[in-house]
Amino acid sequence: MPQAKIYGIRERLVPIRDVLSEAVNDAISDAFKFPKERRLQRFFPMERDDFVYPAHERSDRYTIIEISTFEGRSVATLKELVRQIYERVIAATGIDRRDLDVIITQQPKHAWGLMGDHGDESKLSYKVEV
Repeated sequence: MPQAKIYGIRERLVPIRDVLSEAVNDAISDAFKFPKERRLQRFFPMERDDFVYPAHERSDRYTIIEISTFEGRSVATLKELVRQIYERVIAATGIDRRDLDVIITQQPKHAWGLMGDHGDESKLSYKVEV
């Protein structure tokens, strides 16, 4: 059940939220073979003073995409997700590669609670081991 958190400076993130959401969702769906309608995203538009980054390396379009997911996907699948996020987000938003970071964290299924069940006891409608 991949969930995305997306951080950026408010005046830069809000205007691109819809196209960014589509790009991230399409990348997750394609790379993970995950149902598109199961989109789980949260946006964190931040005030400039609350989003600290090295200004000599990044612009004010700097965006961080964090994806939490179950463990079990191959290294090749995770790399494919990162590749697709870069490709799709850059094409959809014009954000420069240097202004985009992607972080994927994986946890065991038993560390998740899903709709009242433990993740390792849930009957999933998709395959994790991709």
